[in-house]
Amino acid sequence: MGHSFGLLGFALSSVRLDVRSSGPFKSIGRFSVLVLGLAVAAIFPTSRAAAQATSPAPSGESDVQLLQPSGPGQATPPTTVTLQDALERARKLDPTLLGAVSDASSAREDRLQARNAMLPAVTATTQYLGTQGNGGRVSDGRFVTNDGIHVYRAWGVLHQDLSPALLMGTAYTRAKAAEAQANAKSEIARRGLAVTVTKNYYGLVVAQRKYATAQAGLDQAKRFMDITQGAERQGQAPHSDAVKAEIQYRIQKQAFDEAKFAMEDTRLGLAVILFPDFNENFSVVDDLDSAPALPPFPEIQAMAEKQNPDMRVALETAREADLDVKSAKTAFLPTLTVETDYGIEANCFALHCARASFPEAGVLPNLGYFLTAALTVPVWDWGTLRSKVHQAEYKQQSAKAALSQSQRMHISELYATYDEAIVSRSALEESRITAELAAESLRLTNLRYQAGASPATEVVDAETALVTARNAYADAQVRYRTILATLQTFTGSF
Repeated sequence: MGHSFGLLGFALSSVRLDVRSSGPFKSIGRFSVLVLGLAVAAIFPTSRAAAQATSPAPSGESDVQLLQPSGPGQATPPTTVTLQDALERARKLDPTLLGAVSDASSAREDRLQARNAMLPAVTATTQYLGTQGNGGRVSDGRFVTNDGIHVYRAWGVLHQDLSPALLMGTAYTRAKAAEAQANAKSEIARRGLAVTVTKNYYGLVVAQRKYATAQAGLDQAKRFMDITQGAERQGQAPHSDAVKAEIQYRIQKQAFDEAKFAMEDTRLGLAVILFPDFNENFSVVDDLDSAPALPPFPEIQAMAEKQNPDMRVALETAREADLDVKSAKTAFLPTLTVETDYGIEANCFALHCARASFPEAGVLPNLGYFLTAALTVPVWDWGTLRSKVHQAEYKQQSAKAALSQSQRMHISELYATYDEAIVSRSALEESRITAELAAESLRLTNLRYQAGASPATEVVDAETALVTARNAYADAQVRYRTILATLQTFTGSF
């Protein structure tokens, strides 16, 4: 309309000049120019509107088609997964956790074996000893160690090593420490997996929220673009407003496509963690608004002192090093070995028979026992035992230094994580208020624009501010949940 009005004004001014300076014939000629100007003024906006109508109008929906994994689960209703369900599913599939649990089970068997090694061992043996004879001249044959050509042995053997390490239970205590360490490592893996699952789970929830926010922003941008284009056609708004609104629409459309991709990508990543058959036909429960409260720090500190698996690992490692030194030192002490055999060793496989070497004694009982006791004293080994003691002491010093470092680090990390939880909780509340204010600001700005009291740039800025505020609120929620899960790696569930 602005161009038409300019053209009409130019034609009218030309007519006025011609009337003042020319005769009637020239005035008639100029009048023709005036009519032509009026015709152009009437045709120009119509042609421009027609051009806008024939141009391809932006669609309110995304043109991007993302590929979806095909599978038998596509035709079935989606599986609803809560956070607790996700944790249980992930614990059955995560190789790191399963490896740590396997190590803990193996350590438990080591403890049982160490305990059983402290008890006497009972074995049974049955043998036949055949000796070459001397033509009957010697009753026990050619080997003086046997008492006959045919010897039958059936023994029950009770064996026990009474070493200083056994009497003090060093090996068993060390196996218990190793089991406690393996259990602590499996707990670390379990809590670490909880952080990963929580982050991915609520990452999908936030991606869905951002997708909905992007869709709402796209709809709002589409409505505003329609308003500005309609107002332009009616001559109530300049063309720059329509251009600004269309730019905002296309930006929101691109953001909508990116949000859709991010949501599907996050879903696929979570499906890898939760399902053995890579099933992405599931839905998650959005419970971000019901986050648990943050306990006071004294309670967190008390829980961390009792239930921190990282500290247990460091403590048990130092304990193992102490026991290794103790075991190396006890190797200098004597070892008593006791073995009791009960059964028969006779020239016939029976409880009573005559001995080949003393036939005149008649039938004698064969069943009996004999006891063997041996005391072994280390005398000289070229310094091997002393070297093992030094080696164990070096490891002991390293374990003590690692324990001290671990204590300081975990105290520092506990304070830092709790402080971050406080900050994220405060940021969560601020983000919520900001999102509410941004929604109200957009509503008021739209009213002001429709009343002609606000430019289009303010509406566009308000739309952008609302999308940004809502996304920031969703990010603050998932950050708070992730920090709580990280804090629970120190304390356990609360």
